[in-house]
Amino acid sequence: MDVATPTRAVVRRLGRPGDLGWVVMAHGELYATEFGWDTSFEALVAQIVAGYAADHDPAREAAWIAEIDGRRVGCVFCVAGDDEVTAKLRILLVDPAGRGHGLGRRLVDRCLEFARDAGYRRMTLWTTDVLVSARNIYRAAGFELVEQEHHRSFGHDLLGQYWSRDL
Repeated sequence: MDVATPTRAVVRRLGRPGDLGWVVMAHGELYATEFGWDTSFEALVAQIVAGYAADHDPAREAAWIAEIDGRRVGCVFCVAGDDEVTAKLRILLVDPAGRGHGLGRRLVDRCLEFARDAGYRRMTLWTTDVLVSARNIYRAAGFELVEQEHHRSFGHDLLGQYWSRDL
């Protein structure tokens, strides 16, 4: 009789060696595999991560890594928005190895909690309509779709979506 090995899923603050590189690499590989997106998406993620790494205020911006049994399987960033009261949720990702453990929701909840504690009153995000699971997580967390626009990015015609919620 086989006994399933229990898994330990945790969400921790980003900051260990290799975390930043993993975020970029995981996004590039996963979105190429699942959606056929080209390297311009990985470059966008690299710009977001580099901006965070180079100059972020830890009292107003944070990022988290989800792990299962010590292996990185997800991430999310909370960064300052366009004004003092708005935070942005950026680059949510859950690797297929981490799906089914509620980590996407835990990452988003952590981001929302941090934003509230940091004094933000609103959180926004940008995604595309093909990211169905992520959009379901956002909707369940109280985000509402506020605007859509067709665009060509990452080698594909996409429908970009802006979502928002009050904190």
